[in-house]
Amino acid sequence: MNKKIGIISSIVNLCAVVGFALCMLLGSNFGSYFICMFIAFSFVPMICTLVVYSEPENKAAGYTAMIFAGIYAVLILLVYFAQVTVINLESLNEQALKILDFQKFGLFFNYDLLGYGLMALSTFFAGLTIESETKADKWLKALLLIHGVFFISCLIIPMLGLFTEDMQGANWIGVAVLEFWCIYFIPIDILMILHLKKKS
Repeated sequence: MNKKIGIISSIVNLCAVVGFALCMLLGSNFGSYFICMFIAFSFVPMICTLVVYSEPENKAAGYTAMIFAGIYAVLILLVYFAQVTVINLESLNEQALKILDFQKFGLFFNYDLLGYGLMALSTFFAGLTIESETKADKWLKALLLIHGVFFISCLIIPMLGLFTEDMQGANWIGVAVLEFWCIYFIPIDILMILHLKKKS
């Protein structure tokens, strides 16, 4: 059951990341927000499965990865569920929109960045649990560890206030960064599937 959950959640995560990339290219905000929830839904069991198969001496790193994955999921689900419900369905005043609307680069945009920062931290600790037995495992470990670097930028950018509603090209820059992230994360999902298929 552990192996099956891990492989299925990795496949769902892969499909969600690809879907997210396509929705951004097509300019579908609703689609992007909706699919992002499935990245969070699948990421948590994917990390948990990785921890199940980790060596006893790597369990502390694995449990840390699981906790950060859970916090990431809570933040991301709060942000995107608000976008597809309250923002999409209700007429809000300007002040409420400034806080809740992701496109306004306000509080919920900052929560989103914090969430992805915690996801990065989770992948870093998850990378520490992998024993590099094959070339594919070495690549998976390296990609997870390097992905942890995103934590720094995701934590600092909201504090610097680099993105504002009036900023020229902010949406274009955001899409470009997220497309790069999707291209980076797709191999992680594929390698995760291959890694778990070997487990008994």
